[in-house]
Amino acid sequence: MARLIMFCIFALIVLSAAIMSVMTKRIMRAATYLLFVLLGIAGLYFVMGYTYLGTAQISVYAGGITMLYIFAIRLVGKQSLQGLVENFKKSSMLSGILASLAGLATVLFVVFKNNVIDLCVTMNGAENKELPMQKIGEALLSTDVNGYILPFEFISVFLLACIIGGVMMARKEEVATNSDKEDK
Repeated sequence: MARLIMFCIFALIVLSAAIMSVMTKRIMRAATYLLFVLLGIAGLYFVMGYTYLGTAQISVYAGGITMLYIFAIRLVGKQSLQGLVENFKKSSMLSGILASLAGLATVLFVVFKNNVIDLCVTMNGAENKELPMQKIGEALLSTDVNGYILPFEFISVFLLACIIGGVMMARKEEVATNSDKEDK
């Protein structure tokens, strides 16, 4: 019963911080709320008994990735972020809602097609054993069909490309702003 209460508390933290991260207009606050989301997910891992994943979540994502985002935000510069307000059009809001509903439908389809709920119920009765560290390490560094090394590499290259693109866009705006000031 205590595990269920802790799970609900961490789930509430994750959901509220995620909503606040999306709804805030200040980018540093969004990064801070993202930190709370990642720490809440680590708490969920600990409640479920996955100490390795919880520790990896704190060290890699809550520590490393959040600091990388904050570093990239600070690198972009204050002038390019000031007054940055998105004007939402009805068409873009409608397309966002439709994309969200399509994503939800896809997740529900996968959950029900693979009988995830039945699988969770049968596994809940089984003894909660943590996998040995060696098996987790082999799965993370494996290049086999069920290996995770290729997705990790793609994600790291994608994050690097996003940061470089953000810096390039900020520098172009800064150059354009400086040239506009010189013209006047």
